[in-house]
Parts: sequence; structure tokens; C-alpha cells
Amino acid sequence: MILSICFVVLGFLMLLKGANFLCDGAVSLAKKLRVSELTIGLTIVSFGTSAPEFFVNIISSIKGASGIALSNIVGSGIANVFLILGLCSLIYPLTMTKGVVWRAIPFSLMAVVLLALLLNDGFISDGSFSILSRIDGLILIIIFVLFLYYVFSDRKKDIEGFEHKLVKEHGLTKSFLWILFGLLILVLGAKLVVDGSVDLVSTLGISERIVGLTIIALGTSLPELATSIVAALRKDSAIAVGNIVGSNIFNVFFILGISALIRPMPLIESINLDIAVVIFANLILLLWMFIGKKYVLEKWQGVVLVLSYVIYIIFFVLR
Repeated sequence: MILSICFVVLGFLMLLKGANFLCDGAVSLAKKLRVSELTIGLTIVSFGTSAPEFFVNIISSIKGASGIALSNIVGSGIANVFLILGLCSLIYPLTMTKGVVWRAIPFSLMAVVLLALLLNDGFISDGSFSILSRIDGLILIIIFVLFLYYVFSDRKKDIEGFEHKLVKEHGLTKSFLWILFGLLILVLGAKLVVDGSVDLVSTLGISERIVGLTIIALGTSLPELATSIVAALRKDSAIAVGNIVGSNIFNVFFILGISALIRPMPLIESINLDIAVVIFANLILLLWMFIGKKYVLEKWQGVVLVLSYVIYIIFFVLR
């Protein structure tokens, strides 16, 4: 068991380091393409920081640990909004653009609602056993492609001072090398996390859902946390918010879509409550854009978000 814990810890450290390399290389590359900061946050940065979830889910699906794959994405969605955005707004009130409020957040909300419907379609129709099938996975990926087209075709509306504050610009060769090196570290780190977690599950008799919603979800959200905290410290709201909202969209549509294509995921009925928490988190985030200062996530709202996450974890443990 001690060896399994060491694998998980080492794997998380590799995931964090690999995501840093991948994110830095990707953003440096994006700067040369003259993409707005919101577009960078919603796509390049969020995809880079979601790489740990991606590789953990791919390996989990290949190994048949679908409970970990599904719970990881749901748990990350809860942590991203309640914990990470909450902490960021405590550092510096986050000012949202119209693009985030009217497009990105509603799209993130739609992603979770659609996931709930696809996961429960069999149960809703005739009360039978339900799964996230390969066809469902294909639907999610198609919507993700449409989202990318929508973001990049509309990117000129969100250009608000292009100069990105998180990384320096590198040459094309160095940017590509950083991306490839980051991907390599992420693959190895994800394998260590999944192998160690599966061993812990079998040794301690803990369900995959519990491990996925807590340990793995928090661990794979470390890159989002680090990136958004740095962005908040530099008063770069576009990156801080775009990273989180973009990660949630990427996680559901692309990562779960690919995971379902590899291996269909059976519904874990108890996870419906956790999905409802993600829907609530996105709803409250959207609602707060019109309460208090318009389009601003204020410090007091950040306190409520963080406390909501603490309450959720306490309730989760007691349940």
C-alpha cells in the first residue's frame, strides 16, 4: 500500500510539471498566432491544464476503470468552480467579459446538463441500465468541434490587450519541444496515478467513485489551480476564468467523449447527485454575474464558493 501511495504522489508531481511544460509551450505558440487572451484561456491554456485529466481518463478507460474516469471529470468540475474560482476571486475580484458571461459559462452549463441526460437516457426512457455509449461519446466530440469553431470564428470580439502575462514567447522549435516533453511527462505521470489508485481501491476496498471524486479530481486539478492563481495574482481575469470554464467544457465534451469511444461507461447512479452539484455550481456562477457588480466575481462571492466546496466534501464524506 505504501508503494501505491508513493506512485500516486509521484504521478501527481509529474502531472503538474508536465502540464506546466505543455501549457507554456502551447501559450507561446498561440501568441505567434495573435489569439485573444480569452480565446487562449478557453482553448490552449485550458486544454493544457486539462491534460492530466485527459491522460488519467484515457489510461483508466483502457484499464476498464470507468468509475475513476467518470468521477474524475465530475469531481474536477466541482473543484474548478467552487474551489479554484473561489480562491482566485479572494485574491483579486475577477472581471468577466460578455463573451464569458453570455457564451462560455452557458456552454459549460449545457455540457453538464447534456452529460446528465446522456448518462441517464436508458434509465429515463424505460428504467433500464444506462451507459455513456460510444455513440454518446461521438455526440460529445462533435459538439466540442462545433465549440472550437464557434470560439475561433468569434475570437475578434474578445481581444482585450493581447500581451499574455504568464509565459515568455519562445521560438517555434522550443515551443514544440516543450509541448512534446510535457506530453511525455503527462503520460508517465497519469500511468503512475491510475496504477497506484487502482491498487489502493483493491487493497482498501474503496469504491472507484470515491477515489475519482476526491483524490484524483483534486490532483488532476492542480494545473488549473496553479495557472488560475498566477493569473489572478497578475490581475489577468481573462486567463483565470477562461482556463477554468474552458477546462470544464474540454473535460466533458472531449475527454469524456474520447473515454466513451475507448470503453462505454456504465452509469453509477450515486454520481447523479455529484453531477447535480456541478450543474448548481455553474448556475450560481452565471447568476452572480448579475448580482452585485455586474460581470464581476467579488471576494464575498468567492468566500461562498469556497465554503460551498467545504460543505460538499463534508457531506460527501458523511454520505
